[in-house]
Amino acid sequence: MATSASSPALEVEGLGVSYGALVALDGLDWQVGPGEILGIIGPNGAGKSSCYDAITHLVRRRGRVRLAGEDVTEVSADKLAARGLKRAFQQNAFFNDLTVAANMRTVLQDSYGTGLAAAIFAPWREASRRHRAEAAARGLLLRFGIPEEAHALRPTDIPYGSQRMLSIALAYGSGAKVLLLDEPAAGLGGADMARLIALLRELKAEGIALVVIEHHMDLIMSVADRIVVLDRGRQIATGTPRDIQADARVLEAYLGRSA
Repeated sequence: MATSASSPALEVEGLGVSYGALVALDGLDWQVGPGEILGIIGPNGAGKSSCYDAITHLVRRRGRVRLAGEDVTEVSADKLAARGLKRAFQQNAFFNDLTVAANMRTVLQDSYGTGLAAAIFAPWREASRRHRAEAAARGLLLRFGIPEEAHALRPTDIPYGSQRMLSIALAYGSGAKVLLLDEPAAGLGGADMARLIALLRELKAEGIALVVIEHHMDLIMSVADRIVVLDRGRQIATGTPRDIQADARVLEAYLGRSA
């Protein structure tokens, strides 16, 4: 169960995905509450990324998806994002021809953008919104651990650790109720890993529901409230990190042996 006393921020029921005869996911049931971190782990090919594709309506799927208690199964991917369900992908995705700051301003257009008519007939209003967007972008970048000296650079010219944080910041955008992260710790270590852990805990403290796919077991065991384990497209275990570490089915899936 979710740690929050309120209704789940995100709930999936009977979630399934098939690609022709291949069943990628079959019958997933889990939920995550506001201010909770749910980890999703499993061997390569277990269906973890397919789970995110299904939740965000990027593939045809079976089952139901509920956001803050509302059935959003038929809602399109872009409208899900507008409702606060945001996703960061496993591979960094940037506008590579724009600076880091311009990347951030671009994803804030839903809050600070103006239409053509306003730009022509009320340029002072457009200028005011642009200045506010610049300030908001700077604040978000700093909040996500991207130093000011990197803001004028292109994403590919900043350190890899900052690139990973930028991908999360861009997914978060102008705010999220549920944030899906796909292997955010990939390639990180040392200070970069510490910054990621601090950020996850900060977002959790703000009441955001976090769902984190991760292969870095030390990270997920230290930050997750609960963990869902997938194997061959099926949900084989759900529980606290301590429960998962002692589950014979999980050891079988990862190590090829029982406890």
